[in-house]
Amino acid sequence: MADLEKIEIRDVTRIERIGAHSHIRGLGLDDVLEARTVSQGMVGQKEARRAAGIVVQMVREGKIAGRCILLAGEPSTGKTAIAVGMAQALGNETPFTSMSGSEIYSLEMNKTEALSQALRKSIGLRIKEETEIIEGEVVEIQIDRPATGTGQKVGKVTMKTTDMETNYDLGNKIIECFIKEKIQAGDIITIDKASGK
Repeated sequence: MADLEKIEIRDVTRIERIGAHSHIRGLGLDDVLEARTVSQGMVGQKEARRAAGIVVQMVREGKIAGRCILLAGEPSTGKTAIAVGMAQALGNETPFTSMSGSEIYSLEMNKTEALSQALRKSIGLRIKEETEIIEGEVVEIQIDRPATGTGQKVGKVTMKTTDMETNYDLGNKIIECFIKEKIQAGDIITIDKASGK
């Protein structure tokens, strides 16, 4: 009998482009914001890394959130490396857009529009939605339909939660949802008060 080889299948969930700064994982600072000699892919530029660490700390505290940071200097002095380190230190949810000057000058659009598009890509929004819901077990449901077949339906539902048992008047929209979902006594349901879903 032949031995079967084990085949290992790996799921690639995220592909990262390997580039000049793909090895950087942070600014390489200790707890008191002092730059380590070699850490998290960063080497040298101790003063600049410390200054960037102070900026990162201020962003985390919300003191300069929502503002742009411009790093300027001679070519090959580590501006992009520090920017990547700052983005990595702030976490994966921080939007980060890297551009070189040649990208701006080689585009067929004007420079202001190219910069505006880059800034739009870097804007990160978090939308938090809160809604009031009713959740519980349907104890009793009454839906009165008009004898003529036309007109508004009227309904009431008695729901039991962990805290209490309450009666609710049902509007037309919720009655239609109840009929569509075939809700009956004994079902556990959740109702969004704002939308009626």
